[in-house]
Amino acid sequence: MKLVIVESPAKATTIRKFLDGDYEVAASYGHIRDLPSSAAEVPAEIKAEPWSRLAVDTENDFTPYYVIPRESKKRVQELKKLLSKADELVLATDEDREGESISWHLLAVLNPKVPVKRIAFHEITKTAIDEAIANPRSVDEKLVRAQESRRILDRLYGYTLSPVLWKKVRPKLSAGRVQSVAVRLVVEREEARRAFVKSEYWDVQAALLSQDISFSATLVSLGGKRIALGKDFDEKTGKLKSDKVRVLLEAEAARVASQLKGAIPWRVSRVEQKKTKQRPLPPFITSTLQQSASSLLGMAPAQTMRTAQRLYEGVDMGAGGREGLITYMRTDSVTLSNKALGEAGKYIENNFGADYYAGPRYYTTKAKSAQEAHEAIRPTHLHLTPERVSKFLSGEQLRLYRLVWNRTIASQMTDAQLLKTAVDFTTQAEEGEALLRANGSVVAFPGHLKVADSSQQNTVLPPIEEGRAVGPGEAIALAKIGFNRHETKPPGRFTEAALIRRLEEEGIGRPSTYAPTISTIQNRGYVVDKSKTLAPTYLGIAVTILLRKHFSDYVDLGFTARMESALDDIAAGDKDWVDFLTAFYRGNGDFGPGLDAKVAKELPDIDFPNIPVGKDPEANSEIIVRVGRTTPFVQRGEGGAGNTASVPSELFYDELTVEKASELMAIRAKGNQVLGEDPETGKKVYLIEGPYGAYVQIGETAQRPKKKKKGEKAPPKPKRGSLPKDVNLGDVDLELALKYLSLPRELGEHPELTKKVYAAMGRFGPYIRCGDDFRSLKAKLGDDLFTVTLPRALGLLAQPKQSRGAAKKVLREIGKHPETGNTIALYDGRYGPYVSDGKVNASIPKDSDADKVDLAQALTLLAKAPKKKKAAKKKPAKKKAQAKKKTAAKKKAPSKKTSAAKTKAAE
Repeated sequence: MKLVIVESPAKATTIRKFLDGDYEVAASYGHIRDLPSSAAEVPAEIKAEPWSRLAVDTENDFTPYYVIPRESKKRVQELKKLLSKADELVLATDEDREGESISWHLLAVLNPKVPVKRIAFHEITKTAIDEAIANPRSVDEKLVRAQESRRILDRLYGYTLSPVLWKKVRPKLSAGRVQSVAVRLVVEREEARRAFVKSEYWDVQAALLSQDISFSATLVSLGGKRIALGKDFDEKTGKLKSDKVRVLLEAEAARVASQLKGAIPWRVSRVEQKKTKQRPLPPFITSTLQQSASSLLGMAPAQTMRTAQRLYEGVDMGAGGREGLITYMRTDSVTLSNKALGEAGKYIENNFGADYYAGPRYYTTKAKSAQEAHEAIRPTHLHLTPERVSKFLSGEQLRLYRLVWNRTIASQMTDAQLLKTAVDFTTQAEEGEALLRANGSVVAFPGHLKVADSSQQNTVLPPIEEGRAVGPGEAIALAKIGFNRHETKPPGRFTEAALIRRLEEEGIGRPSTYAPTISTIQNRGYVVDKSKTLAPTYLGIAVTILLRKHFSDYVDLGFTARMESALDDIAAGDKDWVDFLTAFYRGNGDFGPGLDAKVAKELPDIDFPNIPVGKDPEANSEIIVRVGRTTPFVQRGEGGAGNTASVPSELFYDELTVEKASELMAIRAKGNQVLGEDPETGKKVYLIEGPYGAYVQIGETAQRPKKKKKGEKAPPKPKRGSLPKDVNLGDVDLELALKYLSLPRELGEHPELTKKVYAAMGRFGPYIRCGDDFRSLKAKLGDDLFTVTLPRALGLLAQPKQSRGAAKKVLREIGKHPETGNTIALYDGRYGPYVSDGKVNASIPKDSDADKVDLAQALTLLAKAPKKKKAAKKKPAKKKAQAKKKTAAKKKAPSKKTSAAKTKAAE
């Protein structure tokens, strides 16, 4: 029997069906060995060493001391048992550096006495498995050394810098080679947003009509001077780039628009057409797959990688068994195999015609290490179109598979051809010659756009000849002319996809590190999700300020890029791994004085990191943010009474101005500010600044006893009303407070549900409530908490409920529910298509065609859909049972002496 070891059980299941009875396939469940994760795991023989906490012998060639984690011990025993019955060991872990390292650790732990072969493949298909079995190799020691060097460096980095954060910021924080740079990028984007100066400018636009085609023209110059548009302002600072352009303000724009209207007729002074080509994008690599899935599908990087892993490891294809649908999803390579190139060419010619294929297209891979990634992410078989496999996949899997399939095919198709047209209109205004321009763009030949996921849209202009006029009775009519206000916007916060793109551009990290890095910086509390973007917390800002000031070399964008280049050299055999680690830790070469010496030198001079807000002109003192043990707070000068206040959790750094900070401290100084008396109860009305924002309250908060007596009830809470984040607290008076305290506001009764409908204020803003059904009010659409009407509320409640994650994609409306009148629609859900009436969701069975579901079928599915069960209330435990538990606990609890003896014996 030949024992094949892969990393995951799903992969084992798929591979098993491609091999005959001579093979036994087992999973290692990832790494079976690693550096100790806690002091308890440190081997006894090194506990006395000064470097024992690192578990890396920094005095002797950085020798690592690995342990088998508790959760892997049982699995190792099972693998050893299987190996004892085998006459050959086949290591089939993933083909990247980490997979090579796992095979190396398996050899070290299992210590096989039988022949060993290492095989690798980038797709889980019978052809690929057979080819790999026929062409085995040995474990690549150079790849292993590169991966182990990365692991050891990350341990030295994190275990050396993290204690600095514990001492100077807060316990239990962590620094990491990739995560700290990622946080720095997010923080510096927030700093740029804070420093951004908004600029206002106006443009003048004309709405024109010719041959029933509407189009617009924008004023681009007046009196020989160009009119400033968005491109003329610096995207980082918001300031005008050059004084050679003219910025129109409202009064000027209104005057110019009036002049142009009176200067009819205009003349067509220039018509220019040119053809351009748009090349297809290369096939996906890990980072570009994550970016596209985020922007097009709303999938987080971690979610993308989980779904891609399932597609790679194998999907149950019914009678066809399990088979991997895509190639390995952790890769830096954009190349495609000859087999894939041939399949793509045939498919394109057969399905789109010869005009869409001009031979194979080759793309250049940026990665230096050919062993790191053999091929781009692509379908294993291009004839398995998304339509053919849709019934075997969940909605999430199908969307990602379609993305991969489309990109692969599009990458081999011909260029798209675009026809771009520019039309200039001139006229004589009071301030000189005015030039307006209309731009159009149409797809002359779609090429790869036939299947690519593209946002390319046509802007059609009618046929226009030079010398024609614009005016009454002419071929081109002026419908209206107006002027519009614009304001420069600060740089947007990073989305997860944009941060990955930036990390990739800077050469920071590897395909396997992007998704876990994004998760780590959020789990550590350095970054939070804010409307699908990444906003730094004050903790993340404080950590970045400290690391940037004292250890700038190690959070520099170039540091990790230099490290990755060195690892590539180790993998290629061009650099010694011990020399590399010595240079990093002790100092030498590209890594400066060395991390160990740098920490020893800087630590005595490190102060608690303060986050600057600005200078208060009235107090003539600097205002800063300090990170407290639980929450951040602003401080003026040396602090003290009236000079500190907590920062609300929803108040981010780019919104924290000197004025806002002073306002927070003023309210804190006043304590619970009394606004007046409630006319109904005669109790005082307070304005209070809480940890989650400001609120108003009627009456005092009763002191709650530390221990309640038997049968004693807690004192009732006073009535409170949340205030919107954008309310200026200095403007809150008794009248406004009472308005918010009057909430929720009853709007009337739902005509079909016979339940009351209310307008209320919550932590996330104003909303409508009917029973357990909620809808947010939309300020942009004119919804106001105190004026919204019942008909408007009913309209909102009739709309499908939107989750706080990605917006639901409506595929089509099916019809109206005969009983409630709610619209029933077909949606593209995370786990496949489903129908919903806004309250009940029902999945479409996998054997049904979602496109053919009609109203009758939808009603049947909704009627059968399981209703949400209300959580059952827990019954209080009986006193006897509680007494028995206490007695049992006392009997089981060993003495400290006994516990210590057992622990020592175990060691």
